[in-house]
Amino acid sequence: MGDAHLYKKILNAMSSHIAILDEDGNIVETNRAWREFGSDNGLEIADGCLHCNYLEACEAGNGDPEDDGLKVAGGIRRVIAGEIDEFLMQYPCHSPEEQHWFVVRVVPYRDEQLRRVIVSHENITPIVAVQKALEKKEQELERQAEKQQETNIALRVLLDQRNEDRKHIESAVFANVDRLVLPYLEKLNASRLTHNQKTLVEIISSNLEDIISPFLKRLSTLELRFTPQEMEVAHLIRNGRSSKEIAEVLFLSVAGVDFHRKNLRKKLGLTNSGQNLRSYLMSLE
Repeated sequence: MGDAHLYKKILNAMSSHIAILDEDGNIVETNRAWREFGSDNGLEIADGCLHCNYLEACEAGNGDPEDDGLKVAGGIRRVIAGEIDEFLMQYPCHSPEEQHWFVVRVVPYRDEQLRRVIVSHENITPIVAVQKALEKKEQELERQAEKQQETNIALRVLLDQRNEDRKHIESAVFANVDRLVLPYLEKLNASRLTHNQKTLVEIISSNLEDIISPFLKRLSTLELRFTPQEMEVAHLIRNGRSSKEIAEVLFLSVAGVDFHRKNLRKKLGLTNSGQNLRSYLMSLE
């Protein structure tokens, strides 16, 4: 009698809603949590449906194979038959006012003489609520990441376009200065000028060179200043060809190649710098 009393106290102390079913699915015992849940939800049968058939209640749905009640009933039958040691399933149990989620667990009642099962329902609403909040936050973070990625792509496109526009502007400025201004300054400098006038022309030429020199950082821009043959020589020098090899490829004399080398160094501002021509050309984009 003492053991039975202790068993009752332990059963009633558990927060899970627990019912013990016999081999036919009849409820033979419930705990306080089960009975209080039934009372709170309008269940008027005494003792929390004691002696009611739980399997019949689970299977009294609409016949849909996906119905949660049918799934639970099927799990209970398999545990009773000894086909599985445990059945576990999460299911919603919502009311018009609020949402609840439970997990049902079915295990055998460990008694050699009685074939029974223990059915417990645990309220996991707080856990599911946290999970859903995390999922919502993750989705929001994913949306923000997608928006950020789209923004970054748009910025990259704008930056690429800006760089292209800058290159076009640089090329236009260089072409205008190199073709429309510098030749006339050279002619003016070759004419009969006073010493002061020559000085002023040299200052103007030097300042213009300073203006366009930042643009001469790319080999593509240098094509505006070099002759076609100078560009061929420049490419071969950049590839490590010697003057003799360049002369053979372009059908020139070695002296002709050296002449082009001299012009390249002059146009690149390397005449008195001591810098290696090939190294400089390789540094250009």
